[in-house]
Amino acid sequence: MDARRSQSLPPIVISAPNEHHVARHGSQPFIAADVGGTHARLGLAQVRPGGKVEVIAYHRYACAEFPTLAAIIDDFAGANGADRTHAVVAIAGRLEGDTLINSNLPWAVSVERTRREAGIAHLALLNDFEAVACAMPYIDVTAMTRVCGPLQAGEGPALVLGPGTGFGASLCLPRTLQQGVPLRVLASEAGHASLAAGTERELALVAHLLKRWPHVDNERVLSGPGLVNTYATLCELDGATPRLDTPEAIAAAAQAGNDPRALESLRMFCGLLGSLAGDLALTFGADAVYLAGGIPAQIRPFLLESDFAERFRNKGVLGEVLARVPVWLVDHGQLGLVGAAAWYYERHSGF
Repeated sequence: MDARRSQSLPPIVISAPNEHHVARHGSQPFIAADVGGTHARLGLAQVRPGGKVEVIAYHRYACAEFPTLAAIIDDFAGANGADRTHAVVAIAGRLEGDTLINSNLPWAVSVERTRREAGIAHLALLNDFEAVACAMPYIDVTAMTRVCGPLQAGEGPALVLGPGTGFGASLCLPRTLQQGVPLRVLASEAGHASLAAGTERELALVAHLLKRWPHVDNERVLSGPGLVNTYATLCELDGATPRLDTPEAIAAAAQAGNDPRALESLRMFCGLLGSLAGDLALTFGADAVYLAGGIPAQIRPFLLESDFAERFRNKGVLGEVLARVPVWLVDHGQLGLVGAAAWYYERHSGF
């Protein structure tokens, strides 16, 4: 195995609910991928008869160790003997024509150039959190952790969001009863909307960051690099010397309780995440919120004990409305990959 690839994980099979069948006749195996700013997760996916998405081969790659997205796809296809007729990539960013707009990937992405260089006949790209939303109907509620709110969700839209290398968010709309109509998902770029502070300390943070950037968006704080921004800023505000420079180190120090500014940074992270989740739930009229992304699952105990829930509900007279909206924590894992496979097959079920 190439040293650049992580070790294989066991194949997974995620079954769709009875009322949501992605496929009636199944598919041939095809390449599906979930690409973020740090890691690319690639799998050989197959939709089984009856609506089961099976990942029969899987590898995780470090994006920075490859010169292009095409090189990663080519490596995976070659290592697994994958057919190169069909491939779908869920990827962080916004697709404008042939070009992907993204600030966190180590390389530029062109759909046509990627298709040609990887030797793929049919290649599709979609937003990574659009793919995560497409995977949500497949996840058993017992596999999630409830953060706050009731056990049962309403029949309305479901909000999926999460911080990782960047910040992703999408809205899963209620499924139509009409047969053969794909799940409707609204992708968003909420990570690039302006960060809304809720405390004096957060206002000081934003004011300081505005000296560095003319636009302080959610991603400047609610992401892995954002956690580093917060920690460094709090140290500077307090006249302290930063001793940590990675999100992993800051999160670990915060959970161990051995660095007061790391602890404050992670508490602030959870509070701002709760506040933003509440804002987006109100904006879209969401009946459920799902937290994915690379960070929430890594800080699960800390998040559950934080003031996330309080900040989520702190919306004045509409706080009572949000108290009836369940928030669930979902381990990101292979969600994007499975969702991408389901999204692609629903739209290209002739292959």
